[in-house]
Amino acid sequence: MEISEKLQGILATLPTKPGCYLMKNAEGKIIYVGKAINLKNRVRSYFHADASHDNKTRRLVREIADIEWIVVGSELEALILEMNLIKKHRPKFNVRLKDDKRYPYIKVHWAEAFPKVTVTRQMADDGSRYFGPYTSAWAVYQTLDVLRKIFPYLTCDREITGMDKRACLYYDIKLCLAPCIGAASQAAYRQMISDLMDFLSGQSEGIVTRLQADMQKASEEMRFEKAAAIRDQLKAIQSIIERQKIVFATDYKDSDVLAMARSDGEACVQVFFIRGGKLIGREYFILEGTEDAADAEVMEQFITQFYTEAANIPQQVMLPNEIEEAKIIGEWLRSKRGGEKMEFFVPKEGQPQELVKMAAENATETLTALRAQWQADTHKQEQALTELQAALNLKEPPNRIECYDISNTQGTAIIGAMVVFTQGVADKKLYRKFNIESVVGAPDDFASMEEMLTRRFRRWRSAEESAGQVGAKKDASFSFLPDLIIIDGGKGQLSRAVEVLEKFELMGKAPIVGLAKQQEEIFFPHKSDSLMLPRHSQALYLVQRIRDEAHRYGITAHRKKRQKLGMASILDSIPGIGPARRKSLLKHFGSVDKIRAASIEELKSVLPESAAESIKANLE
Repeated sequence: MEISEKLQGILATLPTKPGCYLMKNAEGKIIYVGKAINLKNRVRSYFHADASHDNKTRRLVREIADIEWIVVGSELEALILEMNLIKKHRPKFNVRLKDDKRYPYIKVHWAEAFPKVTVTRQMADDGSRYFGPYTSAWAVYQTLDVLRKIFPYLTCDREITGMDKRACLYYDIKLCLAPCIGAASQAAYRQMISDLMDFLSGQSEGIVTRLQADMQKASEEMRFEKAAAIRDQLKAIQSIIERQKIVFATDYKDSDVLAMARSDGEACVQVFFIRGGKLIGREYFILEGTEDAADAEVMEQFITQFYTEAANIPQQVMLPNEIEEAKIIGEWLRSKRGGEKMEFFVPKEGQPQELVKMAAENATETLTALRAQWQADTHKQEQALTELQAALNLKEPPNRIECYDISNTQGTAIIGAMVVFTQGVADKKLYRKFNIESVVGAPDDFASMEEMLTRRFRRWRSAEESAGQVGAKKDASFSFLPDLIIIDGGKGQLSRAVEVLEKFELMGKAPIVGLAKQQEEIFFPHKSDSLMLPRHSQALYLVQRIRDEAHRYGITAHRKKRQKLGMASILDSIPGIGPARRKSLLKHFGSVDKIRAASIEELKSVLPESAAESIKANLE
């Protein structure tokens, strides 16, 4: 293949050291991240006329317009950097976990005197203990609902002194130990939370033994109510333990069992969690970008991306086959375990091999079920678009639908919301919000809608005029015309929107309808009759989803703006603080509360001394 002069210059200057390389397309977007012990040899190999290159590599090479590299000190550093870069940029030619949202964890706030248990999507080095990741937030909350009946942890925001006169309702229904009134000591409460963490880790034998002893002691001391409460707790624990499959003796190594199924460019990895000899849980993860990648490469990428997020690294990871970089990945995982031993194990016989086989069967069944679900969803979306095309008499199915909504409270903090659905699915990266500037005082949704649409289609016109110019970049939110515009409002809103389209000579090029809020009637430009879509049609369900999403997005943006204005108004009332200083303060400290808590010296790092003193005097 012919290599551009720019790429030839890059290839000639590549270092022979370990590091990561970032390949970019003509638009400057990172499309692949890789690592190498020798950057020069590895990167140049992509451009050799090699018949062994797979289709994916050939497609990648055709798109490469620029290459950056980062030199590191070792192969291990290259591995860690590669993981972080893939996670950050999600390049389309890399194998990657499909769900790009952060997975949920159970968080035990162990650093607090009376730890609470919450769900979070972000691990932090704050003394808390984490369990996960889990793939389903719903499953996490279900787990906590069950656990709270066994280990009734705190959920309120009270400061626990043990001196409160009354406990809340949760104490009465046995969902809290009520340390707030001294019904449980700090030591007793923390022991219960410790038991909860042990239980989540699969270490239940010690808890059962101790609770049985506590129940016996309470009975001997004739504290029968206490003994009955422990008995109920033991029953609940035992019912869960009985559902956990015992697979090994309790002294067997804690292990994760990994296996994979693949189909049409996607892969499903099933993970079994073996703790204390028991199968305490299982999760599945979907990967994409796996076409043409070997099984070993897909598994390596899963291991590095999954254990980057995992709260716990076991002593052993069982695999169906060897992985090429087991040594360096094992070194990284041992460092995450604080230097403790960790090994990869490919079982060839016995129960371990049966476990890997069972995980593979689960992965196959899961992927088959998910593909059937995805195909059903795709069919519904196609059906909805076809129905909408027929109902609205459109020339083509509306593959790009834009919906507009206005959010305001008494005319303040007015926000215009634009949401985009592509082929029946929310395309959130294309959403845009508009701070309405032309409406002051009494709310005027018609004028607000006119401003938003005018700005939107002015951006489209600018993109059209600059098309073909060197260096011109397209904003996908504005550079394309929609196949259908939905205005969240009735005839009045629609009429004002039509005026904007006429001004831009877009009538007939961008079909537009209004959706009334009450009975979900659809109105057409210059027509008095409305349309009611059939009650149980896929077209109606799609229109409702789009309208609800526009409303949700607008309300969220409006709320954020209102809160920001609330913070700003407090600062605006302080002598010597104008818009520029207010902006600097909020950017540096983040909130009025943090500005209020800051010392004079901290304030002086942002403002002159006189202004800092004025803030202290007024906020205190």
